[in-house]
Amino acid sequence: MSKPTTVRLGVSACLLGEHVRFDGGHKRDPFLTESLGRFVEWVPVCPEEEAGFGTPREAMRLVRAADSEVRLRTVRSQRDLTGELRAHSVARACALAAADLDGFVLKKDSPSCGLTRVKVYDPNGVATRSGRGLFADALCTRLPLLPVEEEGRLHDPAIREHFIERVFAYRRLRGVLVRGVHVSELVRFHTRHKLQLLAHSPTMYAELGRMVARGRDAAALASEYGNRFMAALAVPTTRGRHSNVLQHMAGYLRELLSREARNDVANAISEYQNALVPLVTPLRVIAHYTTVHQVRYLAEQVYLEPYPKELMLRNHA
Repeated sequence: MSKPTTVRLGVSACLLGEHVRFDGGHKRDPFLTESLGRFVEWVPVCPEEEAGFGTPREAMRLVRAADSEVRLRTVRSQRDLTGELRAHSVARACALAAADLDGFVLKKDSPSCGLTRVKVYDPNGVATRSGRGLFADALCTRLPLLPVEEEGRLHDPAIREHFIERVFAYRRLRGVLVRGVHVSELVRFHTRHKLQLLAHSPTMYAELGRMVARGRDAAALASEYGNRFMAALAVPTTRGRHSNVLQHMAGYLRELLSREARNDVANAISEYQNALVPLVTPLRVIAHYTTVHQVRYLAEQVYLEPYPKELMLRNHA
């Protein structure tokens, strides 16, 4: 059986095991290739090789010039490759804008692909972690809503879960927008994502609700809504906000449950609030009673399963 393709992600090619590093090696990442890879169609990119620098090639690094501009130079020969890589990066980012991407995973610390804290060397050879790779910068400038993360940060369970959640949310959002959205369809989309938004930002949850309720020009509303929706999901969740959402869901069940069942739900939420169990525990309890009592509003909430449950990301939250 072929693997299901549910999202399409760009990725620094070396992270898939491709031998495109400056030394001819790779940086294959097991989470990307084995766990996440079951649900992804990868679009590999190596800006340095694609720009014609070859493999293997002389090592490069970011250097702050005398005029304070950050340049890309080879380490040994001091050849300035800024123009070539920047031009290729801008062109590649423009091409990727039409590649149906739902997110991108970049190689940390790379002078081309590093997203944050890339070393920048001063004229005396002293480095500070203050830079961003040239390709990463072009990508984020051209596709500001695209979920982008570095593979190193994805080793943190909370960051990993947050990134994957945003990837699948962006996929659903684009699925609505590319069809030529009607206001009623956007209202349905918002309704399904209410609790997910509430877990990230109660303020932006309320703002987006008012936005769709106004029901003005669909095209203008869709563009503004999409920007604000992804901005809301960029706010990290907290245990407190998750607990608030769980209590909110329990309220929809309260009148339908026996005393024993209500205690079951309350205990699961309390154990999560006190960090005794992961988020998946109260969610499974609530999902069970939602199914038993056919509570349609809750059953349709993306919050219950924002990405494939096989990834087990909420088992650590």
